[in-house]
Amino acid sequence: MKKKLPALFLTLALLLSLCACGGAPSEGANKNIPNAPDNAEGVPETPPRRSVKVGLVCMGDENGQGYGFAWGENDAFVMLAADGIDVEWVEKWNAPEGGACEDANRELAESGCQIIFNGFPVFEESMLKAAADYPDVHFVACGGQDAWRDGLPNTHNAFANIYEARYLAGVVGGLKLEELIADGELMPQDAVIGYVGAFDCAEAVSSYSAYFLGVRSVCPGATMKTLFVNAWSDPDAERDAVSALADLGCTLISQHSDSPAVAEAAQSAGLLHTGYGRDTTSLAPSASLTSARIDWSAYFEYAIRAVVNGTELAQDWSGGLDEYAVALTPLNRDLIADGTDEKLDEVKAAIADGSLQVFDTSTFTVNGEAVTHASAPADAEEAVFDGAFHESYFQSAPYFALEVDGIDFNPHNN
Repeated sequence: MKKKLPALFLTLALLLSLCACGGAPSEGANKNIPNAPDNAEGVPETPPRRSVKVGLVCMGDENGQGYGFAWGENDAFVMLAADGIDVEWVEKWNAPEGGACEDANRELAESGCQIIFNGFPVFEESMLKAAADYPDVHFVACGGQDAWRDGLPNTHNAFANIYEARYLAGVVGGLKLEELIADGELMPQDAVIGYVGAFDCAEAVSSYSAYFLGVRSVCPGATMKTLFVNAWSDPDAERDAVSALADLGCTLISQHSDSPAVAEAAQSAGLLHTGYGRDTTSLAPSASLTSARIDWSAYFEYAIRAVVNGTELAQDWSGGLDEYAVALTPLNRDLIADGTDEKLDEVKAAIADGSLQVFDTSTFTVNGEAVTHASAPADAEEAVFDGAFHESYFQSAPYFALEVDGIDFNPHNN
């Protein structure tokens, strides 16, 4: 079973970082004694600084406008530095699948990296081939599902509960649709969502289903149409998908793809938009409401700290809103519906205390029937219990793949 990050640890780390960045001296510090020694009575010695070399294997480049914005190496650097841990990041950009990705992992290990993060699930197979030859180096497949059960203690999986942030983004979009309906600007039957996906995989299905259920929680008559472009980032194909979804009557567009083309195309078509991975408000100010995003700094800090301190590093980790691993980007104040902030606070609190389950089986059907069982991939465990499908419970990688009623799968697929 996956391991989650302690909920309060990031808050403490942020407080430490604020103290390390020029805050006022605390009461009792030797602020009035010139050249006071560190070991003066009542003054704790400054702990020795430690350093660690960390590798990143990335699909895109440093100028990428999509998923790359989720990487939180800078935030993690600040938080770790406040605790005396200096991080040297070594990135391998534009890594392809296969042998070249394996070579990238080997090169990072040979260069002295103590932990190497692989940024896409498709890198996992190549990463595992390299990991077997470097037992003293930790290898992490972000979004993968094989490393945690391959028998190698130095291989790990990690992912974020992005479905929680997707649900919140759906609430934002649904409130806007409901406002337009109440104002007479949109007919109820026209509350149609279009979703541009990269690939038809469990991660995408989980994400758009969570988004759809978030919309429907506040706009019950909404429906959804999905299109897949079969690429993580193909701006031309994504623009074509938005155009096709507009022709199918969609009013609100969201995405599980990496380029900003979806936001820009939605604005050009006069549609609303919620994004993924980065804030698109500046690119599409009259369309984009908010975006769901992963903040990998939460996991980076946890994992790097474990490596430096020689403590256990979970072989399978996931974190959500409680761990600050997922979030919404700032809301577009010029577009969001009245009452959005209050509703989001209510939903976040309900997710936190467990009274709201994103995949509550009383809120959706499949083929007209209530869902009473579904298999999780980890040893064929039962994923439906206590009235909900428990996503990312048995493993961090998403496995919700049910075809929820109200979603038109792959209409007019490219």
